[in-house]
Amino acid sequence: MSSSELKTQQKSTDNLQEQAPNAEINAAERDSAPEAEDPDFAAAEQYKNKGNDLLKTKEFSKAIDMYSKAIELYPSSAIYYANRALAHLRQENFGLALQDGVSAVKTDPSYLKGYYRRAAAHMSLGKFKLALSDFEYVAKCRPNDKDAKFKYYECNKIVKMRAFERAIAVDKPEKTLSEMYTDLENITIEDDYKGPQLEDGKVTLQFMKDLMEHYKAQKRLHRKFAYKILCDIDVYMRAQPSLVDIKVPGEEKFTICGDIHGQFYDLMNIFEINGLPSEKNPYLFNGDFVDRGSFSVECIFTLFGFKLLYPNHFFLSRGNHESINMNQMYGFTGEVTAKYTSTMADIFTQVFNWLPLCHCINQKILVMHGGLFSSDDVTLDNIRRIDRNCQPPEEGLMCELLWSDPQQWMGRGPSKRGVGIQFGPDVTETFCKLNNLDYIIRSHEVKDMGYEMAHNGQCITVFSAPNYCDTMGNMGAFITITGNNLTPKIRSFEAVPHPDVKPMAYANSLMNWLA
Repeated sequence: MSSSELKTQQKSTDNLQEQAPNAEINAAERDSAPEAEDPDFAAAEQYKNKGNDLLKTKEFSKAIDMYSKAIELYPSSAIYYANRALAHLRQENFGLALQDGVSAVKTDPSYLKGYYRRAAAHMSLGKFKLALSDFEYVAKCRPNDKDAKFKYYECNKIVKMRAFERAIAVDKPEKTLSEMYTDLENITIEDDYKGPQLEDGKVTLQFMKDLMEHYKAQKRLHRKFAYKILCDIDVYMRAQPSLVDIKVPGEEKFTICGDIHGQFYDLMNIFEINGLPSEKNPYLFNGDFVDRGSFSVECIFTLFGFKLLYPNHFFLSRGNHESINMNQMYGFTGEVTAKYTSTMADIFTQVFNWLPLCHCINQKILVMHGGLFSSDDVTLDNIRRIDRNCQPPEEGLMCELLWSDPQQWMGRGPSKRGVGIQFGPDVTETFCKLNNLDYIIRSHEVKDMGYEMAHNGQCITVFSAPNYCDTMGNMGAFITITGNNLTPKIRSFEAVPHPDVKPMAYANSLMNWLA
């Protein structure tokens, strides 16, 4: 994709994103029927209008509160459920968005926005066939609506692509990337390439410094070196266990970072604040390296490069976005295809399958991307035995490690995301006691200050993508500990400027509408 094409696509995306809250809310108002004079309805309308204003200013949690109050007073309005579903979608609470989409359709089957909300939630959960049926219904109800036809067409294209991928998939012996791509040595390096080069096929510190400067200048690593890094990381990750034990000795510092989500310039800011990775300055990045942010390629090759340079002092955990569903929906697949090839996008899928699922530091801190489990009897040995070389399943230990979230109240509950579970302080305490842990660190959720201490200090969330998606206004954070003092020290930081390429620039147009 040329820069001019990307700018054209981005301009279209900007227009969609700027118009979405206003356009969708205004459409909802036009669709509503006049109500009889009713004091509860009048009060509910006031809450709804406040929610609409908050939605426009991207104060999604407050908007949800307003819509919820409207629903309490007047549960017969499909509009309230649909607007709350939109706010949930913006917060990536896809399970709750789906519930509200279903409620909107049940409350008023003629209210077509309800079908859109339900479809958007299904799309976000990777349930494309279910989404397609809703888009198809709206398109049939509005045969002259170009927007309805477009959404149906785009979703149908995804469904057909998935069916084609399944049809051509064949069982074959597992091979490493090095075995599959034996012609790497024959890739020529053009005379006009002035970027960083591997030294005798190896990553060096100078290569990494040159690579980061190269990326800051918005230049690309030559495909020969990109493929070589992927082949080497594939070989290395295959040999790793699903749970990696890390020993931090004595007074040495160790840093844990959360989601990066393709925000390369914020990643560079972490290294500026906290120092470059080295054997004396080790790091763990806790998943969701890619997607949404439009510099995901730069992020992942930087992280993979440091992993190869310092294999025993730089660690990477898998997140829920290191999966084919998420990558195809939220931009990474499109970005890799635009900057390299669709073949490389397929290679990333294989590499991501081998990323470890969690890390245990000094036998006292367990670090995973999502959270804990639907059963109280899960041990670290159970985690070690997980066969992770697959796409994340929809249930079970691997799913919950990647998707679960903490909740304030005791016990367990259904996930607001529609995948995994929510777990309370008692669940965390029981798990830590069973496995002789002090506390857990997880990521996966945007937090205003970049972190959150929960469950009496036994569950810490760290999120390292400030001003997530250029809209959330949150700070990022990272955690440091020392080997002889596991008390977490947390540093928050603000977002830094980046080139004018908006988040989701490489996602397909239907996903931009959902975003």
